[in-house]
Amino acid sequence: MPKLVRKGCKLVGCGSAVPSLSVSNDDLSKIVDTSDEWISVRTGIRNRRVMSGKESLKKLAVEAAQKALEMADFDPNDLDLILMCTSTPEDIFGSAPQIQRELGCRNSPLAYDITAACSGFVLGLISAASHIRGGGFRNVLVIGADGLSRFVDWTDRGTCILFGDAAGAVLVQACDAEEDGLLSFDLHSDGEGGRHLGAPINDNETDELLGSNGSALDFPPKKSSYSCIQMNGKEVFRFAVRCVPQSIESALEKAGLVSGNVDWLLLHQANQRIIDAVATRLDFPQEKVISNLANYGNTSAASIPLALDEAVRSGKVKPGHTIAAAGFGAGLTWGSAIIRWG
Repeated sequence: MPKLVRKGCKLVGCGSAVPSLSVSNDDLSKIVDTSDEWISVRTGIRNRRVMSGKESLKKLAVEAAQKALEMADFDPNDLDLILMCTSTPEDIFGSAPQIQRELGCRNSPLAYDITAACSGFVLGLISAASHIRGGGFRNVLVIGADGLSRFVDWTDRGTCILFGDAAGAVLVQACDAEEDGLLSFDLHSDGEGGRHLGAPINDNETDELLGSNGSALDFPPKKSSYSCIQMNGKEVFRFAVRCVPQSIESALEKAGLVSGNVDWLLLHQANQRIIDAVATRLDFPQEKVISNLANYGNTSAASIPLALDEAVRSGKVKPGHTIAAAGFGAGLTWGSAIIRWG
């Protein structure tokens, strides 16, 4: 085995893609008992993008990936690894290999999915860094993409107002340790809290198949399906405003930084009230908080790279800027990373 040399990693390109159909709060008020004011006051959301027609999550992910590679002026044939962070793959066995194919990678780089809900992209960044630092990989494409509109109960105004579809991607590249762009991270999960947010397989479909001793009463099994997203909003809010600031503070401490050293706070775009509460607890002024929630809603694993891409392309985030990023969601999972752009 060759001796591994200590490497750093840096973020060198980003891209994003959203469906063409925009669904406004006024549009939703025609199908459920709600209003633009009711939604915007409670969530900060005014519009969300929803896949329709021939659009697919794979196509969105490929478009976002291509834009990230173009920004970095990078040939997809030089990729060593593709990480697809999603909880809504269009194939039960994962979508990453199909994205590898669509990108035209001739060298058959490893490609696999990461399932960690709204924390997925942060987990993807940490995984990319681990492959680079400990495995000798040099070029890793991290994609966050979700199509939660397919798992929403469009008659439930408590959840259907929240979610949208999107994809975002970042190219992570090996560099000298002195140029390292992933300064620190902090990751957690809590299965006990999973009851507050999830989309499990329908219980009645599995319970009917087994007797009290586990023997099959109905064979072959019926086709199973997942329930729509189920969420206890109050508990998820309490979880986020308690755990996310603690995670970011831990990551800052590991990096030897304080909030005043950070240029931008970039949280998973779940709810503006959560974003504001976390920023307040960490003493981040609003002008240093990145938010595009109003336009896209909660896009799960896509929300952080989507917001990052818009901030980079608008000139808000510049090379050398330090960002405190954090994801949180179903599982429960949560995690933060202190990163330097460019």
